[in-house]
Amino acid sequence: MYEFIPAVMREAAKLMLSAHDIEGAVTVKPGDANFVTAYDMAVEDYLFRELGERLPEAVIIGEEAEENHTELLRTRLALLIDPIDGTTNFIHNYRYSSISVGVCDRGTMVWGGVLNPYSGLLYHAERGRGAYLESPDGRETPIRVSPRPLSSALAGFGTSPYYREELGEKTFRAVYSLFRAARDVRRSGSAALDLAMVAAGSLDVFLEYRLSPWDIAAGSLLVTEAGGVITQTDGSPLTFERPCSVLAGNPACHAAALGMV
Repeated sequence: MYEFIPAVMREAAKLMLSAHDIEGAVTVKPGDANFVTAYDMAVEDYLFRELGERLPEAVIIGEEAEENHTELLRTRLALLIDPIDGTTNFIHNYRYSSISVGVCDRGTMVWGGVLNPYSGLLYHAERGRGAYLESPDGRETPIRVSPRPLSSALAGFGTSPYYREELGEKTFRAVYSLFRAARDVRRSGSAALDLAMVAAGSLDVFLEYRLSPWDIAAGSLLVTEAGGVITQTDGSPLTFERPCSVLAGNPACHAAALGMV
């Protein structure tokens, strides 16, 4: 049913790759370091138009959309779209940003894809059918979370930069605990892509104290279909109806980190 979505995502990625004078296209939204560019809007508009034509029955929820329809998630087919996850990276040409599309059917994630436009790698999963890595030439490889214990883990984290006064100190206390227990830590700036890295076994655990539904929708399915575990930091289930905390990892690392964060 969703085979057309990767092609639409790859076309949208061309808008990102064609970007120039990005800093001149920046607008600041409410919240610390909450930026949006004309390219975020262009990518989202393209995805809304192309996916909406193919799934007219779906409500579309996007980061830059004026209306938030998350209250419909339990009763409708919904698309949760982050047009450029990692906008600050995008502005700085850090080349670690992603396009994320999740399909939620009456509260249950059924398809998710996270595309790295710079490498052309697409991480995608369908409920009950596993998680896969698709190369730019269309070849697909199954992906699985790693078997590493926390003592050998590479731990990723996000800083919830829109809420730095509220969550900054808490975040870095938790990261210090992970740093002491794990092999090392990484901060990349794209939660969607970090969750894909967990699914692929490159990261072993990931933590962030507040993320929006479009940040985690696709990545959450990638993690679970790849054999991992993803919850809120207190162990409760994720919600896609409002922002929430996220702890994802292989089963061993997730269990170990639960008592630390």
